[in-house]
Amino acid sequence: MRVHQFATSLTYGDAISDEMLEIQKVLRERGIESEIFVRFYDPRLANLARDYREYPAHSSPENVIIFHFSIGSPVSRMFFRVPDKKIMIYHNITPYHYFLDYHRLLARECYKGRLELKMFIDKVDLALGDSEYNRQELEEVGYRHTAVLPILMDFSKFDGPGDPVVERLFSTEKKTILFVGRVIPNKKFEDIIKIFYFYKKYFNPSSQLLLVGDYRGMERYLAALFQLIDELKVKDVFFPGHVEFAELLTFFRLSNYYLSMSEHEGFGVPLLESFYLGLPVLAFPGGAVKETMNGGGILLRQKDYLQIASLIHQLDEDKQLRKKIIFSQRQALSKYQREKVAQILLHHITEVAGR
Repeated sequence: MRVHQFATSLTYGDAISDEMLEIQKVLRERGIESEIFVRFYDPRLANLARDYREYPAHSSPENVIIFHFSIGSPVSRMFFRVPDKKIMIYHNITPYHYFLDYHRLLARECYKGRLELKMFIDKVDLALGDSEYNRQELEEVGYRHTAVLPILMDFSKFDGPGDPVVERLFSTEKKTILFVGRVIPNKKFEDIIKIFYFYKKYFNPSSQLLLVGDYRGMERYLAALFQLIDELKVKDVFFPGHVEFAELLTFFRLSNYYLSMSEHEGFGVPLLESFYLGLPVLAFPGGAVKETMNGGGILLRQKDYLQIASLIHQLDEDKQLRKKIIFSQRQALSKYQREKVAQILLHHITEVAGR
C-alpha cells in the first residue's frame, strides 16, 4: 500500500505541517511508502516536499491519498481528479469576516475555501475532522462518511534543549503570560492585551506578556495592536514574531501561564503543548477549544477582562489550585497519546483501502 499526503503548503513550525510530517513518520515506521505533495514549501523543509504537479506519475487506484484541507488551492483540484482512494482531513477555515479590515486577499481565499469545501462531498471516501467541531461542520455541509482524527503529535520533542539566547533575553523574575499563534484577528490578541493591562495595573506590576507568532502579512492588524498598547500605556508586551522550535520551547519554559482568547480554533495545538509542559492554561472556548482541552485547564466562559486578570492572580496565590489545574491537564493528555492516535489513523486508512 502507498499512502501519500496532499496540502497547499509545508511550512516550518505550522501545526498542520507538523502533523503531516508525523503522519508520514508513522506510516514509514510501518513500512508504508509515503510522500508529501504540496504547492509551496519552506526551504528548510525542501528535502521533505514534492511538487503536487508530479503526482499524476505516482497516481494509482490502489493508493490512498490524504488531503489536508484548510484553504482554497489548485492542489485540491488535482486531488479530486486523480483515481486514488481519498481521505480528506478538514482543519477548518477561519470565517472570512475576521480579515475584511486587515487582509482582503486572505478574506477572499477563506470565502472561496468554504465554497470549495462543498465540491468534495461526493469526491472522497472518508472525510475526517481533527475535532468533533470540525466533523460536525463536514456533516452539516453534506458529507456522509465522516469521523474524527485528533491531530497526531509527538510531545517528546518538547523534552529537548531550548535556546540560550532567548533565555538570556527574556528570563526574568516577572510573572510571564504567554500566547502562541499567528497574529491574526480571530485569535483576539487585543483581548489578551486588555487582560494583561488589568493584571499588571491592579495585581502584579512585575509581569510581562509574550505574544509569539508570525505577523508577516498582518502588519495592519499588528499596527492596531501597537496602537492599543500605546493607548493603554501598558509596558512589557513583546511580539517575538516567527521563531525556531528551540526558541519556542524556551518561551514556554519561561512562562507561568498560557492565555488564549481566540474566537475560532479548529483544534488548538499550543493548548496541548502547554499541558505537556505543565503550564496552567486559561482559554476562551472558541470553536474546538473546549473539546481540545478535554476537561483540563480553565475555560473562560465570559470575556470579563478584570475578572480574568483576578483569576490569574488567584492562581499566583493559591498553589493548591494551581496544582489541581496542572493535574487536570496531565489527565486530559491521555486522549492524545501518539500511539493511540496512530491506531485511529491506521484504522481509517485500512477501512478506505478495503473499499
